[in-house]
Amino acid sequence: MGTGRVKQRQVAMVFRTHGGKRRGAGRKPKGKRPGASHAARPEHNPRHPVHVTMRVVGSASGLRRKDTYLALREATIVTAKREDFRIVHMSIQRDHVHLIVEADSRRALSKGLQGFSISAARQLNKAITERGGDRRTGKVFADRYHARPLTCPRAVRNAIAYTLGNWRHHGEDRAHFAQTWKVDPFSSGATFFDWKELEDSPVLWPLPPTYQPLLVFRPRTWLLQSWHEFHPRISVREAPGHA
Repeated sequence: MGTGRVKQRQVAMVFRTHGGKRRGAGRKPKGKRPGASHAARPEHNPRHPVHVTMRVVGSASGLRRKDTYLALREATIVTAKREDFRIVHMSIQRDHVHLIVEADSRRALSKGLQGFSISAARQLNKAITERGGDRRTGKVFADRYHARPLTCPRAVRNAIAYTLGNWRHHGEDRAHFAQTWKVDPFSSGATFFDWKELEDSPVLWPLPPTYQPLLVFRPRTWLLQSWHEFHPRISVREAPGHA
């Protein structure tokens, strides 16, 4: 018999790995309607207004009431003290709030929305507690909000029409109180001066003497000031689609 050596073949070792980026990994959204993505937000351009949607959680839903309206109005007053963040348009729906805002920086946008959220939560919890007797505490808005920069006149027009006409999108314009209103009283539409109907008449409707409008600012960005130079003005009867 031969005594030659058997040539050995090296076998690659395979190690089990844990962690690292994997498809489908990470915390899954919770609830029937998941919130905004937890991905890092893009840089903010001060020239671009932002359309923000903030959704309420738990028992804080049902915002289209007088006490909750006044609570959110108080939050707009507190927010108006900031120099670097401005709410220009706003509407209150049953379980969410639409805002169109201007901010001087990414930090100003984040801090401005955070300040509004904190003030609104404090005022809403107070209103809900006084209404029902049981003390309500804790957060009101979901941790993440949806923010979309508006980068052209068309996007601005669509966002304003969607925000101020959102009551028609949800059928709230068929409510009994709406028969005496041409615009949504739970929005800043009462003090919006670029309605199509105002081109022919400086007075569109007499506001009730007891009505307290939301505190919003006149726009400073060119896009919010000049969108109607490129696209038709918005009618009070316009029912928006998706923004």
